[in-house]
Amino acid sequence: MISIAGDLGSGKSTIAKQLAETLNYTYFSTGMLFRKLAAERGMDALQLNYLSESDKSIDKYIDDNLRAINNGNDLRYVLDSRMAWYFVPKSFKIYATVKPEIAAQRVLNDKTRFGEPEASGLQERVQTLLERQNVENRRYKSIYGVDCSNLSNYDFIVDTSDNSVEELTQQILTEYRKQRADSSLRSE
Repeated sequence: MISIAGDLGSGKSTIAKQLAETLNYTYFSTGMLFRKLAAERGMDALQLNYLSESDKSIDKYIDDNLRAINNGNDLRYVLDSRMAWYFVPKSFKIYATVKPEIAAQRVLNDKTRFGEPEASGLQERVQTLLERQNVENRRYKSIYGVDCSNLSNYDFIVDTSDNSVEELTQQILTEYRKQRADSSLRSE
């Protein structure tokens, strides 16, 4: 099982989908679940993040999905989630970093992405992404006492700024297979 978290706009969803396809694992995205909840309430993702600070049922709903995966027997998942490293500790935990301007450009160019707050240009998109990430980090520290931005929580850190999805997928697969081999040797 693999969990991938990271900076907003780091390409973690694209990488997670590629990993799932390559490994023939099930892809699960809490971000898509979150955006769907936002759309159902007539909100964007940032607005729902602010509401989530006072309405604990939103995080509970998403977290319960991750808990169910962790408690199940199927290890063939790629989890695209900022909190999967915490709720699914048996996963191989990846954190994807990216330069803020590159992240903003990716989000602006992604016509399939929904639920983002309006932004008139690159710098405004940088600000909305950073604001959303700060709200999420603050909320997760308050609720769970954890810091998603603490890179020591993860098994592998990858900078997605300048590499292709294919290159990143291969880097991650190499580390994942190495970790699986190492853990199987330790259990013998």
